Amino acid sequence: MDAPGQRRCRTPKDGSALPRATKTMNSWFLIFFVSAASLGLTYALRKYALSRSLMDIPNARSSHSVPTPRGGGVAIVVSFLVALALIAATGGLDWSACLALLGAGGFVALVGFLDDHGHIAARWRLLAHFVAAFWALGWLGGAPTLQLFGAQFDLGWLGIALVAVYLVWLLNLYNFMDGIDGIASVEAICVCVGGALLYALLGKPDLALLPLMLAAAVAGFLFWNFPPARIFMGDAGSGFLGIVLGIMSIQAGWVNPALFWSWVILLGVFVVDATFTLVRRLLRGDKVYEAHRSHAYQYASRQFGRHLPVTLAVGAINLAWLLPIALLVGTGRVDGVIGVALAYAPLVLLAIKFHAGELEVRQTA
Repeated sequence: MDAPGQRRCRTPKDGSALPRATKTMNSWFLIFFVSAASLGLTYALRKYALSRSLMDIPNARSSHSVPTPRGGGVAIVVSFLVALALIAATGGLDWSACLALLGAGGFVALVGFLDDHGHIAARWRLLAHFVAAFWALGWLGGAPTLQLFGAQFDLGWLGIALVAVYLVWLLNLYNFMDGIDGIASVEAICVCVGGALLYALLGKPDLALLPLMLAAAVAGFLFWNFPPARIFMGDAGSGFLGIVLGIMSIQAGWVNPALFWSWVILLGVFVVDATFTLVRRLLRGDKVYEAHRSHAYQYASRQFGRHLPVTLAVGAINLAWLLPIALLVGTGRVDGVIGVALAYAPLVLLAIKFHAGELEVRQTA
């Protein structure tokens, strides 16, 4: 009997399924369509933001120095969700998985959009994030089996609670890490390409369409967001990417428990920097909900004097270090927990080297 995640993600096996060559052609066309739609929508959003003076004005907490339009991440949201609904409508994706992504991703994007254009108190944003997480888990069938050192554990309701916290943290850390030009886009593309490659190597190429489609949506936006950025993503886009990538990692865990650890490895740059910074600030007694510039990537961008070297370094770390380890874990050659420890160790050292979580005034002094 198939695992729930496999049933939710596979294309139908009945006679209505398209021949493989036709499906491949249609898949590549859809990926191109999503990328082009995102590219065009980002252009339109930039023109709209400029006409309405919806600008991100630099302040003491900013990592940029030039007023820049914001809200371009809406292009990622719209292009991906429309394509997602099209896939489900044509039988390429079960509606359970589609509704998990549509409901959770769309709701988080809406909350982020409203926060971008006004202000929503932190407690209400957090509540909305947990609602989105539980919505997604409800449609996915809960938490997948957890694999530890070769043994598999079904944690039941505890697993659902832990995975909900994981999704909310991933959502928020993605927002925290979207602080310099192109970094959130490059991270998302690398993670999605890695996830798609894992599916292909495991003989499940049809499952690769979903992450590739998200990568295409982000790539269209990245054209306008690559350093120096001509538009920013905003909370709507960054929060959306965080929870959608989290949901995809849970789906991967349903397909194969080892794949969940592979996705956690692929997300390592953002997870380590954001978590290390948060823990350090908590221990110091800082108000963690206040804006700051003490992430490792922010210190690094100031040290190098521009954003491009840091954004490119994130891509290089993902492709040259994290991806090979994720592939070893996903193909069963390395245990998941050991793989995460191996992948994260140098990232922790980089966080320390670039003063993640330190007071800016202390570091400057």
